[in-house]
Amino acid sequence: MTDVPLALTMGDPAGIGPEITAGAWRALRDGPVRFAVLGDAALIARHDVPVREIGTIAQAAETFAHAVPVLPVDLAAPVRPGQPDSGNAHAITTSIARAVELSRNGQATGVVTCPISKIVLKKAGFPYPGHTEYLAALCNVPGREVMMLACPELRVVPITIHVSLRRALDELDAAAIITATRTTHAALQRDFGIMTPRIAIAGLNPHAGEDGSMGTEEQTIIAPAIAALRADGMDITGPWPPDTMFTPAARARYDVAMCMYHDQALIPLKTIDMTQGVNTTLGLPIIRTSPDHGTAFDIAGRGLADPSSLVAALRMAMQMAEHRNRS
Repeated sequence: MTDVPLALTMGDPAGIGPEITAGAWRALRDGPVRFAVLGDAALIARHDVPVREIGTIAQAAETFAHAVPVLPVDLAAPVRPGQPDSGNAHAITTSIARAVELSRNGQATGVVTCPISKIVLKKAGFPYPGHTEYLAALCNVPGREVMMLACPELRVVPITIHVSLRRALDELDAAAIITATRTTHAALQRDFGIMTPRIAIAGLNPHAGEDGSMGTEEQTIIAPAIAALRADGMDITGPWPPDTMFTPAARARYDVAMCMYHDQALIPLKTIDMTQGVNTTLGLPIIRTSPDHGTAFDIAGRGLADPSSLVAALRMAMQMAEHRNRS
């Protein structure tokens, strides 16, 4: 394992970020995965863990076994758990931007992000649909980002992401499928050590259109994309009927499922394993993961938050770094 720590962003300070950060430190403090938090030390200390402010991320290595290392990010408004304040939007985005900078210049192994609220940021003028798009902009690769959700039993990639279902249908085309699949294929090789990825392409319509009787997108959009990807030499199957491709027997036949829209991908992943689910952004020059859940304002500050997904995200980021360093 590398001695270079991960950079963990604070997320929305009124959410469960501080609590799951404390829980993740408890779970990882005796192991090889280390991180430094870009956030507010006092918020994390509320959750009965020792906290130490540091001046540089390099100090995290010597601090981590004894306390949560924190690179301070100033908050503009008082924090009340469960009551988000857009006055802290700048601090939230600053935490992300600084984490990306640390990762891009090699001072951090990668970026792990605690959950943000898109609504809170949007009220403050945040122009991006979500974390994924903001990270791509910070890395100067807008449009190349691909969101993959992973748990021990399943990996999924939605082709269209944070748009309405009606708009997703308008945006779906062969080029989008081809681009996302090529990015995913390369990432599975470089960051996950899968040299010959098996990729399943989902259909869009019930029963994958059933030869056009329930929709023609499989014939006009998805099949041409599959043909182009197979011409690249990839192991591609599909289009699979979406209602049967997530059974245990079906999942054993592929390494990742390319899905046509957000919920087609996220519903099976979260149903199979919400606690170990991890969101990772492919197509960036840096490693980025996050827990596969939101800010959970309804339970913030009540001692109920489960840090398992954040722990899994931190471990996955370090594992990705190991694979990337070997390639």
